Amino acid sequence: MITLKPGDVEAGGVGLRNHLILAAGVLGTTGASLSRMLGLGAGGVVTKSIGPAPNAGHHGPCLIRTDCGLLNAMGLPNPSKNFVEELETLKGEPVVVSIFGGNPEEFREVAGWFAGQAQAFELNVSCPHAEGYGAAIGTDPETVRECTRAVASYGLPVWVKLTPNVTDITTIGKAAEKGGASAIVAVNTVRAMRISTDLRRPVLGHKSGGLSGKAIFPIAVKCVWDLYEACSIPIIGCGGVSTADNVVEMMMAGAQAVEMGSAVVDDVHVFERIKQDLYAKDGIAADEIVGAAHHD
Repeated sequence: MITLKPGDVEAGGVGLRNHLILAAGVLGTTGASLSRMLGLGAGGVVTKSIGPAPNAGHHGPCLIRTDCGLLNAMGLPNPSKNFVEELETLKGEPVVVSIFGGNPEEFREVAGWFAGQAQAFELNVSCPHAEGYGAAIGTDPETVRECTRAVASYGLPVWVKLTPNVTDITTIGKAAEKGGASAIVAVNTVRAMRISTDLRRPVLGHKSGGLSGKAIFPIAVKCVWDLYEACSIPIIGCGGVSTADNVVEMMMAGAQAVEMGSAVVDDVHVFERIKQDLYAKDGIAADEIVGAAHHD
């Protein structure tokens, strides 16, 4: 397998310790948990998505295991502005703050709370189970462009996390780029549901949710591939990454770094495990493999 030279990484305007980033929504609810993941080998961390008002989220069950991944409908639970306190001990660390809103003004408001703490913002315009937020606005190119522009006005890097639940993801990627995005994160969860045949009802309290994990890795690779062909800004791959070879595959599709979520649920030491396989002193420079599969 291809190995990479170890060392600091720059992706989407953010300095990272390595190519592996903790994805939003997994162990990102407190400053302590974010610090723990950095200590366990993450090259950077993304917080839980924070919105304009406190939210308890959907009623349970909110998360179930399937035979091919995780199915969740959390409903974007978050403490809103109170989360600012959680980041006070993480100044200078590679922390990307995930934010959401229902319009450009709300995105800008939430970003303003963290403008002095975040290394970058990740715009959640892709959650598939939050009415009025996430994918509800992230399927419209004009709205994505304007929300991106509103947050980019703070002068910090802006990553825009896209939904795969669209006909053509490149139209949304191009809109984010036009709005001033520093990077695209591809992708969030895939709309999905399961039904209990014993109870004759959906297993999730919200009925439907989003599928993550190994089952969506090929979908994410295709989205990264298409965005690399259509856009000129960096791409962060996300969706089902669980091995060093997955990381290399994502990079060959066009990603400069990757985010991991479900793999962390299965193994909190996954960052260190992958790093052992991914890096070697005689490895090649990452630039040599980013987008390599596109070249004849």
